[in-house]
Amino acid sequence: MGVEDLEDLKKLSILRSQLAGMTVRDIMTSEFPTIGPEDRVSEALSKMRDSGFQEIPVVENGSYVGMISYGTILRKGSVTPDTKVKNLVRNLPTVSLDTDITKVAEYVIAENCRQLAVLNGKKIIGVASRSSLTKIAAGMKILKDIKVWEIMTAPVESVKDDGMLDDALEIMRRLDVRTVPVVNSGMAPVGVVGMVEIIDHHWKTDTKSFGEFKKSSRAQISIDSVCNSAVRAVEWEDTLGSAASVMEERGISTLPVVDGKELVGMLTEYDIVELISACRERDTLFVQISGLDDDDKFYADAMYADIEAEMTKISKIYRPESLTLHIARYNEGEGRKKYSLTARLYIRGTTVSLKEVGWDLVKANNDLMKRMGNQVMELKDSNITFRKRKK
Repeated sequence: MGVEDLEDLKKLSILRSQLAGMTVRDIMTSEFPTIGPEDRVSEALSKMRDSGFQEIPVVENGSYVGMISYGTILRKGSVTPDTKVKNLVRNLPTVSLDTDITKVAEYVIAENCRQLAVLNGKKIIGVASRSSLTKIAAGMKILKDIKVWEIMTAPVESVKDDGMLDDALEIMRRLDVRTVPVVNSGMAPVGVVGMVEIIDHHWKTDTKSFGEFKKSSRAQISIDSVCNSAVRAVEWEDTLGSAASVMEERGISTLPVVDGKELVGMLTEYDIVELISACRERDTLFVQISGLDDDDKFYADAMYADIEAEMTKISKIYRPESLTLHIARYNEGEGRKKYSLTARLYIRGTTVSLKEVGWDLVKANNDLMKRMGNQVMELKDSNITFRKRKK
């Protein structure tokens, strides 16, 4: 290893030591909305809109049942405003007051959620969230030594300011994301459209189902009329600490990343939480595959075999900390399914982020893993720069 390698390992080691001993007690909020299993989805959406929570705890007779998530509603095209909450309960992991926050971060990443229930027995006593983890991160001195480009998501899909709300919805469904940047003709960020805007303009009294919403005139609402234009962009060379502070101060979860005026990536609370998760001490590499539909789960063994083979090669160069792989599936007409795979590997304090699209899921995964190995070789052979990462 060269000097740069040792410096990156030192960063991760310092961050891990600063997180040591922190538990749910340090991040929990005791103020949160709840809903009953017999309540309607429209009531859950109303509480999401009023509270800013995207997962609402479901409670019955004082006992915690699960969560209802906006992401679940987004994916279920047959959901109506009158659908009962009990039909959409999501069984997310729960935590206790003494759970280590790196474990909380691991759960949040594995389940792609924003809130987790804190239980005492069967009773919910609080909620731990992505934003509370980001708040902790904002106060850590070591994040002043980590640059935004090291963990940001890039490349990133965006919508044009003269586009329609349906364009953003399609990206959200296909990539299983909850925020999409809005750019002008010069690819400069001018806004963000996310769950808050979708919730505000989604359910109306004459909307029969989410699937119908896409076909309705409301899906043709112009992006520039609904997006949040009060965005704060950060430069790719800014520190992660300063970016996390902006998120905390403004109460936002997403920051467009620019090189000059051009959008080159996105930094989200998810990215920061993923860094915290990577600090968790593990005996083996943490691998998480999300987004696999039931029809595709029989491909999992072959995919894990390809992942294991490539990670074995990579471990001879650097020790991988964690690998997350998200799969989105969308139809290209005539019953043909296309897959979009996004992988993020944490290694020696650096993120390697790659994307692959293909018709064959196993082949696309195999190609992605080979590219991942080649990217790690580049890390070994040269000082990686943002300019190379952007290509």
